[in-house]
Amino acid sequence: MKTNNLEIRTVKFSGEIIVLVKKLKRDIINIPLISQIVRSATSIGANYCESQGSSSKKDFKNKLYICKKECKETKYWLEIIAKSNPEHAEECRELWKEAQELTLIFSKSILTLENKS
Repeated sequence: MKTNNLEIRTVKFSGEIIVLVKKLKRDIINIPLISQIVRSATSIGANYCESQGSSSKKDFKNKLYICKKECKETKYWLEIIAKSNPEHAEECRELWKEAQELTLIFSKSILTLENKS
């Protein structure tokens, strides 16, 4: 069975986000932030997995574009969580770096597909 490093990486990232949000205090500020970041972060890996079974090059590119968009949204939520939970700022910063790397990977993949068209 072929191992897909990016699939493993996106699953690991989703898990790390879940570990972070489990540490956050459940209050009026954090509850909606938790919901938002869990959705966007887990969507990255889910859409990447879907891209691997896409029916066309256009569908594949669209799924990668969604991955990139969800990475950017996750970075936004990480910044907001860091500001509202300064005790978790360093952990958010590290996760933000990984989200940025994933954004760059998806951006490069999309660019490569566009240049092949």
